[in-house]
Amino acid sequence: MNFIEKLLNASRKNKSLLCIGLDPDPELMPSQIKVFEFNKAIIEATADLVCAYKLNLAFYEALGDEGLGALKGTIKCIPGNIPIIGDGKRGDIGNTAKAYAKAIFANLGFDATTVNPYLGFDSIEPFIQYTDKGVFILCRTSNAGAVDFQSLRCETELGYRPLFELVALKASQWNIHSNIGLVIGATCPEELRLIRQAHADMPLLIPGIGAQGGDITLAVRYGVDAQGERAILNSSRQIIYASREGDFAQSARRVASSLREQINSYRSTP
Repeated sequence: MNFIEKLLNASRKNKSLLCIGLDPDPELMPSQIKVFEFNKAIIEATADLVCAYKLNLAFYEALGDEGLGALKGTIKCIPGNIPIIGDGKRGDIGNTAKAYAKAIFANLGFDATTVNPYLGFDSIEPFIQYTDKGVFILCRTSNAGAVDFQSLRCETELGYRPLFELVALKASQWNIHSNIGLVIGATCPEELRLIRQAHADMPLLIPGIGAQGGDITLAVRYGVDAQGERAILNSSRQIIYASREGDFAQSARRVASSLREQINSYRSTP
């Protein structure tokens, strides 16, 4: 089973487009709890509500050996039918990219990852050669500084177009194994609308709902494909830090359940 099939199966079974970001920050977590135990409790409370989990590698790398152990343990305790995205935003020359791809897919066992296209095709190719894995290329990200480069207008044979559109076009051309997706932030709905219209079948990873303030209504309406699928709406802090007390897992479930229902209501609205 490839990544797209696994994603669609999980989405349909759980009736969900919600992805939970497991980004542990000890300063925000309840005191006296280890990262792995925190993640395990969140997963057990929410596994029937999600289409995927996303682990931002930086939060684990920052914790040294403990973080690496927590990362591996977290991956193992996520149910096998739910896709796991390793959010590393890797992007380097071909030989180094090959090592990154092996680390993320072969060693850690992630189902998908995020990559930075700035170095061009040879920095992406080692990832897409894992044909059963998903590769999400950064296109129009949710942070405020994204406009510094991603919205720059570039001269082409067809006139001037913003850089993020050219990234999406290249991604489509590279998508020979049908395993490439795009990262488009919920904080830029018009750009999301344009990309979905131009790339009807690509899976879109959509961060920025929740703590970053993206419009969830537009993120759903503009992000889904014609069947109301292939959109992965990620929320991290709003869910996993819904409470800093002993009821953190139950609180995470309440927020995740509410978000899933919101998403589904917009999904079915013309």
